[in-house]
Amino acid sequence: MQGYDLVIIGGGMVGASLAAALLPLAESLQLRMALIEAQPLPDDGQSEPRFVPSYDARSTALAQGVRTLYKRMGIWSALSEHLTPIDTIHVSERGRFGTTRLRAEEESVPALGYVVENHWLGQVLISHLQQHRSEYLDLISPAEVTGLSPIEGGQQVELQVNGETRTLQAQLVVMADGGRSALRERIGIHYSEKAYGQHALVANVSLDRSHDNIAYERFTEGGPIALLPGEALNGRPRCGLVWTLSDEALDEVLALDDAAFLQRLQQTFGFRAGRFVAVGERFHYPLKLALAQEQVRSGLVVLGNAAHALHPIAGQGYNLALRGVVALADLIIERRRAGLALGDIEGLSRFVQERQQDQQRTIGFSDLTLRAFTSDNSLLRLGRGAGLQLLDVCPALKTVFARAAMGLDQPAARLR
Repeated sequence: MQGYDLVIIGGGMVGASLAAALLPLAESLQLRMALIEAQPLPDDGQSEPRFVPSYDARSTALAQGVRTLYKRMGIWSALSEHLTPIDTIHVSERGRFGTTRLRAEEESVPALGYVVENHWLGQVLISHLQQHRSEYLDLISPAEVTGLSPIEGGQQVELQVNGETRTLQAQLVVMADGGRSALRERIGIHYSEKAYGQHALVANVSLDRSHDNIAYERFTEGGPIALLPGEALNGRPRCGLVWTLSDEALDEVLALDDAAFLQRLQQTFGFRAGRFVAVGERFHYPLKLALAQEQVRSGLVVLGNAAHALHPIAGQGYNLALRGVVALADLIIERRRAGLALGDIEGLSRFVQERQQDQQRTIGFSDLTLRAFTSDNSLLRLGRGAGLQLLDVCPALKTVFARAAMGLDQPAARLR
């Protein structure tokens, strides 16, 4: 039986970020942590992150507000080696008047956001934990959590490590094991789900010209298309594509060969970004809104995609999860310094109430944007074009919109 103050289940981007946020203060707080990951982690002697470029790598857009968080964790310098800044966000509707452009220089920030390949972000986080861990952080992998049960003063975790059963106890357990969490189902945490009747088709595409660090959100009759500027590979500009398609249209688009796919994408998106000249492997997943009906129990917090999944139209899913990481890390620091139990349900209930306000606001914005730009109502079509044009010519409104997109309208992380 091993005892910890905090056990984090899931060593992905959310779980590893929480461990990295708390690690600098672990010794002063006497905070014993364990991070459990199902996949093998690098050995100590191989902890330096190695960038292996891949044309088909999946990417995430980080809001400008994340920069401060990762700087305080001490990983921004390594992370920035393979980041692509977003200097401009271009929002428009195909075949309609009205366009909005948000520019970093107008908002006095170095970038509106940053695009990073998921595997690079994961490598940097895990390498940081490997290099800076001490007696206060145990990395347990590969390991499968087989059971979780409440005990007096916290939770008990059963896991399998190399064929052997181990038991851990912790004041607080954080489940950050993703949207397909089998453990969440096993312990009876249900979730509400709303299907959008759409799929996201994800791929990387190349242009015949530089992307000039512009991110596009292009609304079309078939659904929104997002184009994120990415790191060039072999001298060829590369962008991350997220194409929202109806369930009916998905199979037809997937069946196209590369040339026909690029032609269909060009016809749908237009030539605003240039000509599409290459496409990589195509992935797809159904779009739905999912919310865990319980995000806290005594001694337990559900975090990240295990707690919520939303439509990618505004690119806020991971940034919402990171705001949850920050809020939880600040709560743990505050309660530890006050000598209070980390898993006390009263403190966790206040935490989840605050998080649900942010979740509802972010989900509401995504839902409203989706409905507004997919409606066939002629008055609404006219109004949204006028709205985009008004936003573009009104600096005050544009700044409010830009700060929300950058995550700068939220309280800053303390982490100290």
